[in-house]
Amino acid sequence: MTTQPTPARQPADARRRLAKPTVAMLPRIADSLSFLYLDVVRIHQDDTGVRAEVSSDRGNESVYLPTAALSCVLLGPGTSITARALTTLARHGTTVLIAGSGGVRCYAAALPDSLSTTWLERQTRAWCDDDRRLAIATAMYEKRFGKDSVPKGATSLAQLRGMEGQRVKAHYRLLAQQHRIGRFRRTYDPAAWDSQDPVNLALSAANTCLYGIVHAAILALGCSPALGFIHSGNQQAFVYDIADLYKAQLTIPLAFSLHASSNPEAAARRSFRDGLRLFSLLPRIVADLQDLLDPGTKHAVPDVEEELVDLWDPVTGPVRGGTNHASSPATPAGEFTWPQ
Repeated sequence: MTTQPTPARQPADARRRLAKPTVAMLPRIADSLSFLYLDVVRIHQDDTGVRAEVSSDRGNESVYLPTAALSCVLLGPGTSITARALTTLARHGTTVLIAGSGGVRCYAAALPDSLSTTWLERQTRAWCDDDRRLAIATAMYEKRFGKDSVPKGATSLAQLRGMEGQRVKAHYRLLAQQHRIGRFRRTYDPAAWDSQDPVNLALSAANTCLYGIVHAAILALGCSPALGFIHSGNQQAFVYDIADLYKAQLTIPLAFSLHASSNPEAAARRSFRDGLRLFSLLPRIVADLQDLLDPGTKHAVPDVEEELVDLWDPVTGPVRGGTNHASSPATPAGEFTWPQ
């Protein structure tokens, strides 16, 4: 005799199924907001959502965070976050970066676990092959300086680095002349931070925000931030590779424009965030990453359906997981016995 569910429970069960979040409900990384920097704030989860709360002389003030639409959250000094809030951000695919004061340095990142390894495998294969690695490094320089800007005789990274250095110095000289600030030299010294000039302060602050967004896009595709093609030896090597593609258009001109600012770091973060709305950075990062790792292929919108983990097989390729293979044709039943 079978028992049918009572009519009273059916509507409640249906509502719960409809309200249950799925991967398809989440925005794609290309559609996400850019980043949110927070410091001296407490972040916690309540029945409504993730809330940032600040205590001041005026009492407690709070605001709810759009967790499903944020690509990156930078947590500065004085920030505390509860496990429930961090879990919600991870479920929504939001990258959480632990940053220094003003978002100037990045110390750690929380990586969501619901990521495919398709692009990570492509990145790893290219990184392990010296010829492909050099080809991708060359493609990065051409994205920065224009197609066919790398001479055909340039066959080493040393030559590419030399050409890059000359172009960047020329770019600095041009902007310094335009803003009439005299000679400019790029410096980054955390030990003497306050003694640096406004352009260097603004450039460091804007670059760190850029690193956070690039880091979020790399993790959203499932790639490794550590496996760089030009930079090496750092957990953010690939982040620096990709961020360099956009500095000449985004952060460097912005920093020179703030040469007379009394608070160049805060001004750089605000102006950088506003400029991203026109630049459409996240869709561009995703497209550039895919083009570098899989050139010549037009990539459609990724499939957002949840997939089981595959099993590796050196002969047949990936084998679908979540299946008991004891009675499969490759392993007939009764062929193997457990040792006693």
